[in-house]
Amino acid sequence: MGPRVRNWLLVGVMLLLSCAGAEAQDSVAQFYKGKAITIIVGSSAGGGYDLYARMLARHMGKHIPGNPSFVVTNMPGAASNVAAAHIYNIAPKDGTVIGAIFMGAVVEPLFSQKTRTTHDTSKFNYIGNANKDVYVCLIRAEAPVKNFAETFDKEIVMGGTAEGASTRDFSVLLKNLLGAKFKIVSGYPGSREVNLAMERGEVHGGCGQSWSSVAANHRTQFNEGRFKVLVQEDTAGYPELNSQGIPRTIEFAKTDEQRQILDLVYSQTVFGRPYVVAPEVPKERVDALRKAFMAAIRDPDMMAEAKKIDLDIDAISGEELQTMIGRIYATPKDILEKAKQALTLK
Repeated sequence: MGPRVRNWLLVGVMLLLSCAGAEAQDSVAQFYKGKAITIIVGSSAGGGYDLYARMLARHMGKHIPGNPSFVVTNMPGAASNVAAAHIYNIAPKDGTVIGAIFMGAVVEPLFSQKTRTTHDTSKFNYIGNANKDVYVCLIRAEAPVKNFAETFDKEIVMGGTAEGASTRDFSVLLKNLLGAKFKIVSGYPGSREVNLAMERGEVHGGCGQSWSSVAANHRTQFNEGRFKVLVQEDTAGYPELNSQGIPRTIEFAKTDEQRQILDLVYSQTVFGRPYVVAPEVPKERVDALRKAFMAAIRDPDMMAEAKKIDLDIDAISGEELQTMIGRIYATPKDILEKAKQALTLK
């Protein structure tokens, strides 16, 4: 085959690929034109997940072929597993329903003693992740401890949601693994309700809360000294909190095994705000949603809005997130079993 023939063949292949891409985009545009996409948030209104989802909904539609409108609804329950099961089993599987679920719901099959048969979060199509979060334990000013070291000697009451949510599991982890004297009261619908319980004096504090949403939603409580950060639940910590001398839980680990378990559990915080669609959604629509998600995240208007309300944006693409979750699911079973025991409330 001569050079000229090879060149013509190459041009032909490129034209075919271009036409296929254009047809796929046209197909996506025809489907989404005049439709509405619903984002189902797996927690109550007013919390961090809700805040991010509503901001994304205001900007993502213009980056999807066909420019669909967006609506946001809330479906709290079972650490967002109610929402996850709804998306997996009941909601339309055509790309018109996106789930904003807890990071804990994604890895719950690895860490939880209970087995859910209604849905498999590892099989979702992941659209993207809005932010890498640093999680913290908060306490109210009147709590009987002033720093995390004192929790090994004095009992405090910590509010939480349901098993599988960081607001419950991270407190259990510190109680079981490090020996913090936490009395855990779980069952609150979301972090918003946990923090309202703190203000009412029902509980002393709560763990597993995203610093980005806490800082945005409770600025007044921090400025007035009513809330304070007890400890950071992250291997590296948040620069602002590090500069204030707020310790990290990993500093209190006594063995390499304890550090390894903390590292594994905290690995999920890299995808603190994942967005998913059902496994059956056609590939061309999944691709379009992934592309639109990243375009919205980089949209100057969304970036300006996030800055205005002090929300951090540190996005991960859907493709990268899908690979990352696959790696976590490949963790050796012996380490997973030890982490599972550390997250079981005894």
